[in-house]
Amino acid sequence: MVNTSMWIKALRVIPQITKTEWNTLDVISRWLIATRAAVFIMTATAAAIGGLLAYRSGNFSWDLFLLSMLGIVMAHASNNLLNDLVDHKRGIDKDNYYRSLYGPQPLEHGLLSMKSFMTYFYITIGIALAIGVYLVAVTGIGAFWLLGAGLFFLLFYTWPLKYYGLGEPSVILVWGPLMVGGTYFVVSGGQWDNWVVLLSLVYALGPTTVLFGKHTDKLPEDKAKGVRTLPVLIGEKAARFSTIGFWLLQYAFIITLVLTNRLGPAMLIVLLALPKLIWASKVFIHPRPATKPEGKSGEGWPLYLVSHAFEYNRIFGMLFLLGLIIDVILYKFGVVWNIF
Repeated sequence: MVNTSMWIKALRVIPQITKTEWNTLDVISRWLIATRAAVFIMTATAAAIGGLLAYRSGNFSWDLFLLSMLGIVMAHASNNLLNDLVDHKRGIDKDNYYRSLYGPQPLEHGLLSMKSFMTYFYITIGIALAIGVYLVAVTGIGAFWLLGAGLFFLLFYTWPLKYYGLGEPSVILVWGPLMVGGTYFVVSGGQWDNWVVLLSLVYALGPTTVLFGKHTDKLPEDKAKGVRTLPVLIGEKAARFSTIGFWLLQYAFIITLVLTNRLGPAMLIVLLALPKLIWASKVFIHPRPATKPEGKSGEGWPLYLVSHAFEYNRIFGMLFLLGLIIDVILYKFGVVWNIF
């Protein structure tokens, strides 16, 4: 039976679910849970930013935009499935490893057989690749290189990149130039602009801080398993303060773009996220607690730093997108701001 309430829940949070409950779910609910669909909002937002910038430039195709968004979301889903497959095969998720605690790991928890899991993976990556090939066919050789780069990170993020401190830099490249810049390139019919790449990096820092939070949360477990994420390499304190630094850098970039007239003052709407920034920073200033905190901050444990980073990033990302929408509308109506 179709369970649309579970669809909505799986798009908002990573549900805790038993084998018995899993057996009652429809295939869409299972796919959404297995792919950790709650994090797709970051990917969809990246596509939306790229599409808006293409519209601002005067070249926009709804068909190419919607296909681009679907393609990168399916690529993200494929990567999440592959991440679980690789970690399961390498024995990383055994013995109640962090990943197995905060949400269902389809293979480790026996929710899916290997055959069923691979069917999910092949269909998901097949859709992503089919869309990518079509976009290459209609856009040209530039889209081919973007597709190749996306495929590289999809296949090799989990191993070896994540295992050797390159996962976090990869996310900056993927959620920035690749997703935002790639969507802009495809939707605008093959245009490339270094300014778009710079703006994409502002947004990409957000998903990167979410990953920093996640990898800092599970730093002891990763270190014990030989998974050398960047927080493992630089240490917990440096990882926490780096996250705060990335958040501050986003504001610095946006203010600079406004002052140099690359963006209009509407983008300063992101300053409304400052109370949430202070809230999240107060959490990251202190070492991660060893046991589940009381009250709301302990909800979803062992997710802790990542939960706060994700909640802050969701607010900042939505305000960033809203500011860009307003900026594009004003730009299209001929309202051009020249601060200097």
